[in-house]
Amino acid sequence: MSEIEKQKSEEEESSMAWPDIEEELVIPEVLHSEGVKKLHMSIQSEWDYLQKSACQTAAGRALWKHVIHDPLAHLFAGETHLRNLHTKIQTDRLNNAREISGVILAVRTLWFDTRIQAALESFHGEAAQVVLLGAGMDARSYRLNCLNKSDVFEVDFQDVLETKASLVQAAVNSRDDLRMTAKSLVRVAIDIRDNDWFEQLKKSGFLPEINTVWVLEGILYYLSHTEAMQVLKLIADKCGLTSTVLLADFMNKPSATLPNSVFHFYSDWPEQLLPSLGFSHVKLSQIGDPDANFGLLHDPRNLFNKLLRLPRTAQIHPDDGKPCCRLYLVEASGSPPQDNFLENHVSL
Repeated sequence: MSEIEKQKSEEEESSMAWPDIEEELVIPEVLHSEGVKKLHMSIQSEWDYLQKSACQTAAGRALWKHVIHDPLAHLFAGETHLRNLHTKIQTDRLNNAREISGVILAVRTLWFDTRIQAALESFHGEAAQVVLLGAGMDARSYRLNCLNKSDVFEVDFQDVLETKASLVQAAVNSRDDLRMTAKSLVRVAIDIRDNDWFEQLKKSGFLPEINTVWVLEGILYYLSHTEAMQVLKLIADKCGLTSTVLLADFMNKPSATLPNSVFHFYSDWPEQLLPSLGFSHVKLSQIGDPDANFGLLHDPRNLFNKLLRLPRTAQIHPDDGKPCCRLYLVEASGSPPQDNFLENHVSL
């Protein structure tokens, strides 16, 4: 095959793999209402980068709607974040990019969705709680049917949760088909960097003795090393009380230490860290692995597939000299010995 034929073949392959993302951005009518516009103006002027990251995540879920059904994503994202991401996607389309803007968010979302469902199924119908730490603009309580027997706790800053509640109310007022899929939902305004956050969670109705799935999506790396370790250790300690599942994403050192990075905590080997804290089972995946691609990473030459071919000890890519930035998707679990488990649950 000649070089021209090879290039044409690669372009055709890339074109065929392009995701079904709308070329013209359609802004839902509810985003034009005065109340919603005022809420998003406040977000843009008053929220910091960490809080705004919740809207950026929602924008990813909104524009990758061909694989993620999120009835609130457009509303949660707001017009500014939707247009910013859509512009990046269109630029990727023009440049025939191998990695498409938002694909990490899409893969990460789908991975967490599938693992939440699997974790709840592992409890075999027993009572369960799901705690979303740094819940941001997460809408799983309105889109995952597997939560229909679970009590869900959304934990975040007070202004984030208040704005979110107002946006949900705007959605309820504008449509008849929006229904909560979770058994119950409690929004808990606390800062997990505070020492007493777990006590505040219990005061909001969380029961430590009930099987729990802890969801830490897109939050750990914003914490300091000390803060992140305290949160992880507290969750790990619950393995001695009841069946506990942790779902979290970790950055490696090159990801968290880029110039002008806003990230702090990292772990190059979460599968070694978490057992040392008290988890008995740990499974790690990377973007592009068989359980973490969902058919969205077709080009074998894209960044994620190239990283998979390198040893994880590599800090710099030998081909281009760029840092090997990795995102680890990690499931960890543990439960008490049977005798202790029966003792803890005897009163239930």
